[in-house]
Amino acid sequence: MTGWRALLYKEVLRFWKVSFQTVAAPVLTAVLYLLIFGHVLENHVKVYDSISYTAFLVPGLVMMSVLQNAFANSSSSLIQSKIMGNLVFLLLTPLSHWSWFFAYVGSSVARGLVVGSGVFVVTAWFAPPGLVAPLWIVVFAVLGAALLGTLGLIAGLWAEKFDQLAAFQNFVIMPMTFLSGVFYSIHSLPPFWQGVSHLNPFFYMIDGFRFGFFGQSDVSPWLSLTIVGVALAVASALAVHLLRIGYKIRS
Repeated sequence: MTGWRALLYKEVLRFWKVSFQTVAAPVLTAVLYLLIFGHVLENHVKVYDSISYTAFLVPGLVMMSVLQNAFANSSSSLIQSKIMGNLVFLLLTPLSHWSWFFAYVGSSVARGLVVGSGVFVVTAWFAPPGLVAPLWIVVFAVLGAALLGTLGLIAGLWAEKFDQLAAFQNFVIMPMTFLSGVFYSIHSLPPFWQGVSHLNPFFYMIDGFRFGFFGQSDVSPWLSLTIVGVALAVASALAVHLLRIGYKIRS
């Protein structure tokens, strides 16, 4: 386990060297979402009493940025290394599969939290959402980033070219993110779509994260914590297994 810190440092340095693209650009995107949706729907949508729609949007946009960037970090790093051929230099090292896992997921958590913090600092200036339970905010941000970093690791191992990775992100990650309650409360949906939303683990990450700001949520934060924790455990077990057998990286 002594070598994972070097790989973690390398992965963090990789995204930080191009922070204008990996950090500043997602922050700008989130601000545009806030300005457009907040301006258009501010006087037409009411989710919680005494909470404006713009303030309601802020935690959702922060968590969405955390999740998307955590996934992008590990998945893009692996697929780039596979296509460019420099993954062989990692395979030559005595790093264990656990070292790979902690380094890639750890750097994804770092990028997700950095981008999320930037989004929060900028968007909170428009509508401060409050901090009712900061511990819940930290817990769901870390768990959510770890889960998406793990999914990005799995996607990066599976994909053999950028097209496959883009398909995974566009047809799996993006829809699950946008349909998780970022821009609305699921109680505003018809009963059928409320049931469908409860099958989406991303919903529990965002709902639990939002609870830390307002003390209100669509489901119990303990239920959200349990589901997110189980999803992370399952995804981590799969990712570690794929790394252990060298799935699509040793042949």
